[in-house]
Amino acid sequence: MMHRTSAVARVSAPPSRAGPSLLIHLVAMMLALAILALSIAATAGAQTVKLQRSDSLAPAVPRTDSNKAAADSAASAAKAAAALPKWFDDLAVNAFVSTAYEYNSNRPTTGTNSYRVFDFNDNSFNLDVAELVVQIAASKPNDAGFRVDFDAGNSIPQITKTQDQTAAQFDLKQAFASYIAPIGSGLRVDVGKFVTHLGYEVIEGYDGYNDNYSRSILFGYAIPFTHTGVKASYAFSSKVAGMFEVVNGWDLLRDNNHSKSLGAQLTLTPVGPLNVLFNWIGGPELANDNHTKRNVFDVVAVLKATNWLTLGVNGDYGIEDGTSRVNPGSDAKWKGIAGYAVLALTDKFSVGLRGETFHDDGGVRLGTDTRATLSEGTLTPTYKFTGHVLVRGEVRFDSANQPILAKRGTLSDKQTTVAANVIFVY
Repeated sequence: MMHRTSAVARVSAPPSRAGPSLLIHLVAMMLALAILALSIAATAGAQTVKLQRSDSLAPAVPRTDSNKAAADSAASAAKAAAALPKWFDDLAVNAFVSTAYEYNSNRPTTGTNSYRVFDFNDNSFNLDVAELVVQIAASKPNDAGFRVDFDAGNSIPQITKTQDQTAAQFDLKQAFASYIAPIGSGLRVDVGKFVTHLGYEVIEGYDGYNDNYSRSILFGYAIPFTHTGVKASYAFSSKVAGMFEVVNGWDLLRDNNHSKSLGAQLTLTPVGPLNVLFNWIGGPELANDNHTKRNVFDVVAVLKATNWLTLGVNGDYGIEDGTSRVNPGSDAKWKGIAGYAVLALTDKFSVGLRGETFHDDGGVRLGTDTRATLSEGTLTPTYKFTGHVLVRGEVRFDSANQPILAKRGTLSDKQTTVAANVIFVY
């Protein structure tokens, strides 16, 4: 199965006029989004103050026969609430919204940024994702729970088109049931659809978003997005944990062959500030082919160096039997490494840095017929207005070893984008 490949941009006539400068776009975007976020925060604060004042200044109402019926009605409502099933108290509902504007200096004729994962629209405002999560968490032995993530937005077709369904702007990103068996410290079992265990970055949601707006090349082209199947997790100690899974494969709700894929994770916390994860997934991933194996080995390390500096690294190596486009009949191989740094300059303001390079030796991951190397560097300043609202800007520079990046009706080996993003988390 071809996974997240990008077709080479079509060649057409260049647009009649060039767009405004990157600096003007970035400043305008940041001002507009900052005003929007401040307006929302101010409105929410004003409503809170108004409610508090109304409660504190409301005169006491004497209990008379005329309002006895209202009091009885309130008492009945309280009894009804008390009669709700116990599990209702454990039900949690959360929301996440990400919206942005992005501008590509290459001005691709198709309006599509080359080799991007979710931020593929040039010169466009986007509703990246709106997410609603409903869950009952399982946290201790004998607990049972579930989680369903309802996602909609411009980024969703990129996920659904890799699955066995038509690209659509709605998806159940996750939908699984959980049980923690009373074995040792607790053996957790999840059954259903869940996000992959591979990679440093995540499909953003209410319980986690990345330090950069755009996704890494490794996130988009080296590893899968999701899995459907069953996985078991166990914490052997405070320093060692493991996970094993049996799944349909890469991004598949229904398997495309008669063999399953296996995955595993080993998590080590040798010291408090350092986490290291070793991940693997392997199995046949091509449609109607039970023999052509694909394996990916993934390593993630995160170090909280100081109160203001966090460092991270992600490395991937993949191989698939006999599918190379460069040397037909040979194994296709890909590898890459990404480095991360987050500087928390204040409690509200931080800067995220990312640099990476990805080598597609078999030409299968990037969809070329030659060995291709794609690299990028990204700078992302972030400002948190409240615990629920943040704004971030981004400047990203992509470069390739050959002209595979769309530019004004032709192809280039470089691409620069600027973006402004607002996130709401509840």
